Amino acid sequence: MTLSRRRFQGLAVGALSLPIVSRLAWAQPYPSRPVRVLVGFAAGSGIDILARLMGQWLTERLGQPLVIENRPGAGTNIATEAVVRSAPDGHTLLMVTPANTINATLYDNLNFNFIRDIAPVASIARTPCVLVVNPSVQAKSVPELIAHAKANPGKLSMASGGGTGTASHMAGELFKMMAGVDMVHVPYRGGGPALTDLIGGQVQVMFPTTTAAIEYIRAGKLRPLAVTTATRSQTLPDIPTVGDFVPGYESTVTDGVGVPKNTPPEIIDRLNREINAGLADPSITARLASLGVTALPGSPTDFGRLIAEETAKWGKVIRAANIKPD
Repeated sequence: MTLSRRRFQGLAVGALSLPIVSRLAWAQPYPSRPVRVLVGFAAGSGIDILARLMGQWLTERLGQPLVIENRPGAGTNIATEAVVRSAPDGHTLLMVTPANTINATLYDNLNFNFIRDIAPVASIARTPCVLVVNPSVQAKSVPELIAHAKANPGKLSMASGGGTGTASHMAGELFKMMAGVDMVHVPYRGGGPALTDLIGGQVQVMFPTTTAAIEYIRAGKLRPLAVTTATRSQTLPDIPTVGDFVPGYESTVTDGVGVPKNTPPEIIDRLNREINAGLADPSITARLASLGVTALPGSPTDFGRLIAEETAKWGKVIRAANIKPD
């Protein structure tokens, strides 16, 4: 069947009116070249390990290499802005961390709006933090720690790895606010130095991830009092939750993947399917479990809802405690 000249011109004009990226995505298979994955933390960090684990899986599933790029600095804002300014074609991904939901309130003059400018693709994993103390601290339970802190206001030091506004710091600030205790926050540039000083007794309390603290706990160098998730951790099944003693308390490190806004829905759906397939693979779930991490599959909508909830939650804590960036 032949088209009339007028009909042909109408179709041509309609095609030209489509966004350029959509036309390109429609015209060629995805991905057509290596995919960059930006990580806002240094190599060897928990999120970097997670990115490389999923990167290996996606490389096999997508047929193109996933290249991990570490862009630490400014509380992950450097990496996030780089993704925001990238072409929305699915070839640049962002490892989304709690820092993104925290920074939305912590920083006043960001060059982007995370919820507006990054489209959620998929959550990957959920990691509890764990309330640990130096063994010299008399408290052997959360109620004893609260009583000790109230009897000695400002005498206990609470370390955090990575500086002000990290997941470790915010877990501690939420605890201070809900338990009504006064502990002095001591920020460190990284989790390693913070844990070293905690073990050495220079600071007394910390809320690291189970991944970072588990070996020190097993070696008896740190005393775990509670995990920060709503339910007990499979990695530390005998340890209660903070919420068992401070009703309503919950703090979880949730990581996932995002892309620039206006990325075609079919690309987001493809990435979501492949990530969820990885999270159902026994070898990956076993590896996550060995790190103290629980797989968290879900849809882009699920992840977007979680990001919005966490942004609102940490915004309230930051404003109530008047927390400012370093």
